Amino acid sequence: MKKLLVTACFIGISAVLDAQQKPNVIVVLADDIGIGDVSYYRKMHSDAIIVETPALDQLAKEGMVFTDAHSPAALCAPSRYAIMTGNNCYRSYAPWGVWGAYQPSPIGPDQLTLGKLMKSAGYRTAFFGKWGFGMDFFRKDDPTKIYVAPRKHIELDVDIRQIAGKGPIQNGFDYSLTFPAGIQNVPYAVYENEKWMPLTPNSEIGYISQENMTKLGVKLDKDEGLGDTAWDPHDMGPLLVNKALDFIENSTEDHPFFMYYCSLAVHLPHTPSRELNAVKIAETTPSHHLDLVKELDVQMAMLIETLKKKGIYENTIILFTSDNGGLLRKETISSGHQSNDIYRGGKNQAYEGGQRVPFIASWPGKIKAGTMSKVPVLGLDVLGTLAAITNQEIAENQAYDSANLLPILLGENSKEVHPYLMNQSGTGREVMIVEDGYKLIIAFDKNDKTDTTRKPIALFNLKENREENESQNLIHNPKYKSKVKHLFSTYNETRAAGTKTKI
Repeated sequence: MKKLLVTACFIGISAVLDAQQKPNVIVVLADDIGIGDVSYYRKMHSDAIIVETPALDQLAKEGMVFTDAHSPAALCAPSRYAIMTGNNCYRSYAPWGVWGAYQPSPIGPDQLTLGKLMKSAGYRTAFFGKWGFGMDFFRKDDPTKIYVAPRKHIELDVDIRQIAGKGPIQNGFDYSLTFPAGIQNVPYAVYENEKWMPLTPNSEIGYISQENMTKLGVKLDKDEGLGDTAWDPHDMGPLLVNKALDFIENSTEDHPFFMYYCSLAVHLPHTPSRELNAVKIAETTPSHHLDLVKELDVQMAMLIETLKKKGIYENTIILFTSDNGGLLRKETISSGHQSNDIYRGGKNQAYEGGQRVPFIASWPGKIKAGTMSKVPVLGLDVLGTLAAITNQEIAENQAYDSANLLPILLGENSKEVHPYLMNQSGTGREVMIVEDGYKLIIAFDKNDKTDTTRKPIALFNLKENREENESQNLIHNPKYKSKVKHLFSTYNETRAAGTKTKI
């Protein structure tokens, strides 16, 4: 295996770590949480708060809030690849996403990941929650062969008793509690250290049907298929957070930990728990969608409370963000709640609502409380930032697009870390490039498997018409012809170069 990292000293950073024990690090990746789902953000533009998020609001008040943060994609699978590796989505074999737990992973064996990065710095590493892109399982009829998913019918020929490879352990995590596809798709099972963890003493591997789920008040979001016969998504959020609490409680002072906590909330099916941490959840907000927003906030409160009881909160960095923008659910919208705040659109769309996300950073005593940054950042900047915090230099052939946000977090400077932002929508196969406030949307030909046929379809001035929700498309305005040409050329040249983004 190629050497992924070499140790180096970042200017002004080594002193941070020399002066104290290495900080514990928790990265929280929420699922489908929009910027308006966090009431701290929503209060910047409205007094009409439908659901409060007190734990996240307090975290924001005690740390730094980024107001121009974006997910790598407006859809979860490509975003999760990018955040895990520090690479833009287009650098994987499936730039528009890997859409099943039984699909080949987009992460190569020599590729740097968050887990490998932190493990190389001496951290005990743990993954909790939704993996969200492919991994390996064996065939049921031949335990020596990896199952290849046809995805054309219900898949029963796969052995789901263990993850065969390319899961958390192979990507640098010492411990894992994994939901291969969250609660949304097969396999409907939980894996501890990549072995099936029966949910009850009577659990078996069986067939999870819509008929059986209907008895539990659950509408499957995706396919019927194999899973734990005790599967009930109402119980999965509490299971996840309590396992994470156990991990924190069992940590030791002489061995710092890194936790990558990928929540199941607030993805479909919307199945909130009745109660969590003595707080009533289900049926306490205008929609089950918002019940899950509340449940996620309670999970954050539980994590923080446990860190404080353990006496390690002051020496723990928490980074919170989301894999894409918020959901556009009728019952939620009718309540007056705006999951994406003032921005147009939502999950899966090229508009700002599809990939504007919360990004909160807390590090008591290091990040000044109550600070705010307007610097444009991406979720994939997490890797570059953790490399800086742990005094590691990223090799030239790794994490091509991840910037170091640590100088911003420490208040050393407020310079932009990306010359321009590049990300993408979802199934619509559109990409976006933003520079100096101008956003160009580029459409890819859906029939072109090489992704070379593309054309500009929209130009927005985000600085001037933000409040109007990207309503003024300037693409055909002669005044902006050179702007369109410049942004289109910049995107194409960056893709063609295949080298590190200039950051």
